[in-house]
Amino acid sequence: MTFFVLPHEVHGDGAHKVFAVHGWFADRSAYATVLPDLDRETFTYALVDLRGYGQARDAIGAYTTAEAALDLVELADRLGWERFSVVGHSMGGAVAQRLLTAAPHRLRRIVGVSPVPASGLPLPGEQWELFAEAAHKPENRRAIIDFTTGGRRPAAWLDRMVGTSLERSDAKAFRAWLDSWAGDDFRADVEGSVVPALAVAGELDPALSPALVQETWMSWYPRAELRRLPCAGHYPMDETPLELIRLVEDFLREDGAGRGERA
Repeated sequence: MTFFVLPHEVHGDGAHKVFAVHGWFADRSAYATVLPDLDRETFTYALVDLRGYGQARDAIGAYTTAEAALDLVELADRLGWERFSVVGHSMGGAVAQRLLTAAPHRLRRIVGVSPVPASGLPLPGEQWELFAEAAHKPENRRAIIDFTTGGRRPAAWLDRMVGTSLERSDAKAFRAWLDSWAGDDFRADVEGSVVPALAVAGELDPALSPALVQETWMSWYPRAELRRLPCAGHYPMDETPLELIRLVEDFLREDGAGRGERA
């Protein structure tokens, strides 16, 4: 496994360093809707493109959550970040949990937004076909996004999400990532971690629901918290951006670091 410098953009100059990791359907632009309202005095955010996405669309790799965790550690070294927190959406939530084994001593806090569990997400036959064929079928991507947001979002938004996903992901990498986030079970490697861990789950998401988070995240991590978003599905960054920012940044601030800290 070779180290790779993840394409990234940095926002803010706060002492608390935070990686933001996107999910299966998008590159780092997944966080575009929350960028204007982040606290850039307290935090420094680095938004990354995982291999196969965005500016890393043509990057060769294994396309696994374990590889992505090592890529983040490499980037932290290059940025000079000794300690940091990680916010990960969906598949990115699994990457955040992988860091509990890759660099537990460097993690301040982790946040999973609609996080895939460390145990993976087994998909029954028809669901697996729907997800696997989404690599080359736009209609499958649209159906998945519609389903995971409770069937309540406008058609134009669904179409835009699909268009962005197709434009900013490599089809082969997209398919390979599915095997990792859905199939890899590394629960035994992270269960019992004492790193503070927040999960944010949308009540309208039937796939990665608050109930699933309760059964997994909340039962594995002694210092875990769960926050529910009643009006969101799987994409709180788009559906309820201000509520999401408030929950995440309030949790990160609980680390106790003042604005004058040097990390």
